[in-house]
Amino acid sequence: MSSDTLAPARPAVELEGITKRFPGVVANHDIRLAIQPGTVHAICGENGAGKSTLMKILYGMQKPDEGQIRVNGTDVTFRSPSDAINVGIGMVHQHFMLADNLTVLENIVLGAEPKRAGRLDVARARKRIKELAEAHGLRVDPDRLVEDLGVGDRQRVEILKVLYRGARILILDEPTAVLVPQEVEELFDNLRELKAEGLTVIFISHKLDEVLGIADAITVIRRGTTVASLPRSEISSARQLAELMVGSELPTPETRESTVTETVALKVDGLSMESDGFRPVPKGTSIRLYADKLKAEGKRLLLDDVSFEIHKGEILGIAGVEGNGQSELIEAIMGIRQAHGGISLAGQDISAWSTLKRRESGIGYIPEDRHRQGLLLEASLWENRVLGHQTQKPARSGIWINRRAARADTQRIIREYDVRTPGADTLALALSGGNQQKLIVGREMSGEPAFLIAAHPTRGVDVGAQAAIWDHLRDARAAGLAVLLISADLDELIGLSDTLHVIYRGRLVARLDPSDVTPERLGGYMTGAITATEEM
Repeated sequence: MSSDTLAPARPAVELEGITKRFPGVVANHDIRLAIQPGTVHAICGENGAGKSTLMKILYGMQKPDEGQIRVNGTDVTFRSPSDAINVGIGMVHQHFMLADNLTVLENIVLGAEPKRAGRLDVARARKRIKELAEAHGLRVDPDRLVEDLGVGDRQRVEILKVLYRGARILILDEPTAVLVPQEVEELFDNLRELKAEGLTVIFISHKLDEVLGIADAITVIRRGTTVASLPRSEISSARQLAELMVGSELPTPETRESTVTETVALKVDGLSMESDGFRPVPKGTSIRLYADKLKAEGKRLLLDDVSFEIHKGEILGIAGVEGNGQSELIEAIMGIRQAHGGISLAGQDISAWSTLKRRESGIGYIPEDRHRQGLLLEASLWENRVLGHQTQKPARSGIWINRRAARADTQRIIREYDVRTPGADTLALALSGGNQQKLIVGREMSGEPAFLIAAHPTRGVDVGAQAAIWDHLRDARAAGLAVLLISADLDELIGLSDTLHVIYRGRLVARLDPSDVTPERLGGYMTGAITATEEM
């Protein structure tokens, strides 16, 4: 046998000495790694460790200050993502980049449309999409509107979008963040298909069990540099991987003794919301009859007769596939969107109150999308500390904002919540996603709120930050805080919740005991595969 036959394949991607500096911080320092073709290579690390910066460099969104990138043995320099796409690199971002009002086909070909006589060649596009879908096990309906798709289908569309452009190296950023266990398994099946076809997958995730379940090799980044790059076979457990990442054991969200009191902090009664805008209920008609009438007319309800109570010292979890009414429930409780039904805080009807008055009365809110709803990215951290709390201490001093007090309290949050930043005057956009999240959690847990909405409180944060946020929630619960927890992390929901509801198509369809339910069974209720037998 010749020596050529024995020669190892060239790495699909090689990074040598990659260094990237920003004002006041070195994001990447002397990063070195080699990714073999036809493998799933996981990148793990704490928030702020430099993973996102590294992937932006590999996708041409940022240019390294030092170092060299090689793709399939050839030195490359990227000025933009189009340069990366031209050498076969595609990226699926954590926040999907799809247009809801377009079809699957239109989203996939957008910017790379096949033309015939100056017009979109739909037949050719459909044929190519069908070939890719069948070859890689990515089933989609090209003619469906994206707004009608669940998150698992949206993710398949994103993957097809990069494959359509000829990608042979895929970067997946936190691909399982919004998926239930069944969808995660489907994604992993898809990735195994891609691998079998010779494609290379770079898999970025905080979910260590999933990394161990899919990766062929794992690279750990800590404080901007590579500290380990190992075959999967050399890592025995999630605990070992966590210790490589943060130097400590893997945390669990388990809540110990019950602290639930008899005092109702928040009561939601018969909350219903139309899909086509709020209309007053006709006089003399009950909300229930009105909702039934709308459904009989074929109209969809975003919320359908939702009722529950949360007591002081209780965490009530809501499980559901995204798009089943969780966002509308939050918006109704916060007063952002009108709904029928009653909402009471500490026994007082707040249904007609403004969002500001609800905030001032002690409702804290960790939003589901930190960029769209939680931060002003181009503002400083102390200004973001004031956001939503501008009429309360420490922000308010008479009619003015007390900048000194706001800065001082921001420094407290930075210290207590381990926000990795040079200081309170740093712009929010300069922080990693996880550090932005820690700032928001710190802000919303300040001022002794009476009730807290925590929507995906640990999404996109590393195991160390996750443990800290769980501890803060547990401590606040023990001190009497009532929490509505909405999360896509089923272990988090099961571990933290005292009571667990499942929302499906706008209705609460099951009430489950967190001490007696598995993530797989919970996922069955969430997707409608299991129908509740318990009385609500």
